Formats: sequence, structure tokens, C-alpha cells
Amino acid sequence: MAENPAYPVGLRLTGRRVVVLGGGQVAQRRLPALIAAGADIVLVSPDATPSVEAMADAGEITWQQRTYEDGDLADAWYALIATGDKEANTRASAEAERHRVWCVRSDDADRATAWTPATGHSEGVTIAVLTTEARGRDPRHTAAIRDAVVEGLRDGTLVAPHHRTRTPGVALVGGGPGDPDLITVRGRRLLAEADVVITDHLGPRDLLAELPASVEVIDAAKLPYGRFMAQEAINNALIEHAKQGKSVVRLKGGDPFVYGRGMEEVQALAEAGVPCTVVPGISSSISVPGAAGIPVTHRGVAHEFTVVSGHIAPGEERSLVDWPSLAKLTGTLVILMGVGTIGKVAETLVAHGKSPDTPVALVQEGTTAAQRRVDATLATASQAVLDHDVKPPAVIVIGEVVNVGPSPSE
Repeated sequence: MAENPAYPVGLRLTGRRVVVLGGGQVAQRRLPALIAAGADIVLVSPDATPSVEAMADAGEITWQQRTYEDGDLADAWYALIATGDKEANTRASAEAERHRVWCVRSDDADRATAWTPATGHSEGVTIAVLTTEARGRDPRHTAAIRDAVVEGLRDGTLVAPHHRTRTPGVALVGGGPGDPDLITVRGRRLLAEADVVITDHLGPRDLLAELPASVEVIDAAKLPYGRFMAQEAINNALIEHAKQGKSVVRLKGGDPFVYGRGMEEVQALAEAGVPCTVVPGISSSISVPGAAGIPVTHRGVAHEFTVVSGHIAPGEERSLVDWPSLAKLTGTLVILMGVGTIGKVAETLVAHGKSPDTPVALVQEGTTAAQRRVDATLATASQAVLDHDVKPPAVIVIGEVVNVGPSPSE
């Protein structure tokens, strides 16, 4: 006759007496969850690990420094039996049975009245996995299932849309430099739960292919020197869809606040009374050089790096960049959106003291399958753009760090 499976249930232990027998490694692993559950915990053990002792010192548990005695489980709602004394464990589990106290036994699960599931947490949900039979239980397999489910919920590969608790609004998500694997776990999960996605040209496009057909994708691409959707229209689209009760993701390349006009969108949403969550992203200013083998700082070479927008050339009235001061810095200069102005930038830096031989690297389509790196100097950078047909998006790195790593051909 097949053994009946365990009945899964969630115990609400807030303010209720829980007795833990034994202060060793098992207790150390299990106590944090019991503390988080708000249980009134009594530890009975002659000794304890330093971590368990710290919990007692902090007042999170009450420690009775002695061995188990009959009657310790009276009035308990739940018990964890984890001493190194098998005879004491047997007496304690018999007491639990008499008092109808659910108890877990670390040394003999088959004789316990309850089992501890492998648990994990993701956005307010507790995942608990139990094997269905006492015999042949495989804790590692159970834990692996738990980990797979939790990781899937966190990274969005296991989609479980909210139906009752989801709050309409906008998530401003930094998609990273281009490789779809470089979006944050939280960003990917929010993307998987979205009703509407408003995306940029620089957003990780491969992620859009994973979205269900029911998700509305709006192209807000501001292509360099081409068609663009005015920022006001983007703001209005975010507000309109959110006020329809939809979950909206604004997917941007890199980080929303690094030349991404993210704060303009946050301000517009705030003025319209639309809740907004900001999910930072990996900025291309650091990740793209790294992917190309260039550290933006290196011991003995560069102690600082400066990130600059190059979309407005030096000398233009609209420019807010102090290029003469940048020329005097000894660290690394990282320029975004500077392919079209690199000639004027290089000329200005050299005019204010930078050596014409200063190394320059231009990294196009960084972190993607199309990534390529072109090396030059300040004296040759402008011609290198023409000779190698470098196109946006590209990150430009200026400084001695360009030559720190292995040669790009190695």
C-alpha cells in the first residue's frame, strides 16, 4: 500500500510558542525563518553556535542553557528537535505526539510529525517544496527544484502574472548595454509581467522576442540622425497607458539616468499622479569598455574616470562640458554619443594639453554579437572613424587604460 503524501500547509506562528531543542548547525539554519515568522522562540540547549548565541544576545530568541526536560514542549505550537542526543530526541518527539505538537526531527525525519520544506522567496511569494514520500527523499533534488522555481520567477523566465495584487503604473527599466543577459533580474521580471512596453532603439531588442503576443510594444526609438518620437509624446504614452490600468515598462538602454532622459519621464509621471518604479541598469560607459578588455581604472595608470556626452561638439554654445579642464585630467575619459564629434573633441583636447599620442578605443555595438573595437590615438581618431566606418552606438575610451589589457588581436 502506497504511503500517503504529506499535507502541505503554511503555519502562522506570530506570537506563538515554538520550542527548538539543540543549538547547533540545524538550529542556526532554521532559526532565521522562525524569527522572521514572528514566533515566540524558546531554545533549549546547553550550548550553541556563535550565530545562535548572537540571536539570543539580540533578544530574538529566549535561550534556556540546559538539556531537554520532559514538559519543555507544553503549550508549544511547533517544535524543532535537533540535538545530538538520539535518546533525548526520541523522548521529545514522544512528548510532542502526546501534546499534539507538530514537530520536525533532524535525526530521523520518518519518525517526525512534520517535515521542513525547501523554501525560497520572490516578491512576496514563498516557494515551499516537499517530496511526496518519506522513503527515498532527496533533499538536494528538492532544493534544486526550489532554486529553479525561485530563479525563474526572479529573472522572468518563469512567467506568473499578477491578477489581483498588481498595481498599475510605470517601471522605468534600464536594459543594460545591449546583451539581453545583462539586464537586471528585477528588470527582466518586470518586463515579463508588462502589459505595455515602450522601448528605445538602444534597449536590448532580443528581450522583446520573449514577450507574449498580448503585450503591446511601442517603438519610441530615437535613431541617431533619423526619425524620432518626441519626448513629450513618450511621456504622454506612458501616462495614457498607465491610467488605463495597465502595467507599463519603459525599456531604455544602459541606465535610465545616464543620458537617458529618465528623470524627465519620472517628473512627468509624478505630475500626472502615476506611480513609477525606477530599476537601474548597467551603464554602457563602464560595461562596454570592460567587454572590450578595457578597464576604466587600473592601479598605477588611472585613478579616476570621467563620463561625458559627446553629442554636442566642443565650442558650441549649447555645450555644458568644460573640455579644457578635461584635457588636464590624467585619468580615463569615456565619451558616449561622440562618434560624430570625435574629430572636434580630439582637436580640442590636444589644443589644451593632451598628447596627440594619447590612446583611443572606439567600441561599436558593445556587448552584442556585432561588437567590434577600433584602436587609434587622438591624432588619428577622426580618420579611424571614416576608415573603419564606425557607426553609433559606440563608446569612446581615451586614456592609457586602452593599452593595459591584451591586444584586441590576441
